[in-house]
Amino acid sequence: MPKTAKTAPSQGWTVATVVEQLEDLWPESGAEAWDSPGLVVGDPHQRVNSIHLMVDAVAGSIDEALEQGADLIIAHHPLLLRPVTTVAESNYKGSIVSKVIRGGASLYAAHTNADVVPTGTSAVLADALGLKNQVPLAPSERPGYGLGRVGVLEESMSLYELAVALGEVLPQTAVGPVVAGDPEQRVSRVSLCAGAGDSLLSHPAVLASDVYITSDLRHHPASEAREQALLASGPALINISHFGAEWLWLDTAAEQLRERLGIDVVVSDLTTDPWTFQVQRMEA
Repeated sequence: MPKTAKTAPSQGWTVATVVEQLEDLWPESGAEAWDSPGLVVGDPHQRVNSIHLMVDAVAGSIDEALEQGADLIIAHHPLLLRPVTTVAESNYKGSIVSKVIRGGASLYAAHTNADVVPTGTSAVLADALGLKNQVPLAPSERPGYGLGRVGVLEESMSLYELAVALGEVLPQTAVGPVVAGDPEQRVSRVSLCAGAGDSLLSHPAVLASDVYITSDLRHHPASEAREQALLASGPALINISHFGAEWLWLDTAAEQLRERLGIDVVVSDLTTDPWTFQVQRMEA
């Protein structure tokens, strides 16, 4: 039976057989060298009847998944991305591991390996904006695969209008799109990278764009990119919620899993963006 079969094995799905499907959807070989996707916690022989998708494996989202009866939790961000020396429950990561085990569930991470596929995080964000003629921003050897996306809007619009459109497609978070550029600038060619993408600020395709959309832009890289744009050429910048940019992908992933597995797949609607409110100075 091919991996893409839509019917369950005669004995039902196990963590191991679901992971085979996940590997087919989001091959771990496509992950960045520093990344840590794959099974984090769980028994490969455990039966899977319900899956819960989330961006971040934090206390609230794990509690939500377990309360709803999830057997397998799939988080976009790896819980154990960096080395740990303890999983004591006084430690956040140890507490999450213990919650998952005590709840009888398994935890899997699909990170940059889910970013680079043709239906990955950046592709979903580009689709939400209606970008045409999409190609990966940083292509891999496999056609259609790669980090980020670059494309053109169906109709040009002002930078301000694009920022508003982004705010309408992204989930509500404390901090909405933050823009560096002239609000009246007309934009058509858009490059983007869901998640943290300041490493691509000097990429030729980014420099050739009217605007670059990503998350977690730091002061100095953003300032230097804008100064260079003013001196020569380069894009306006829109910084968006890291959580929000990648949350959009969960629905696409859920549909793919439902089609393949024929079991219950739930998308978390819990906001796990770390910022909870923003204060703006009131003018006298």
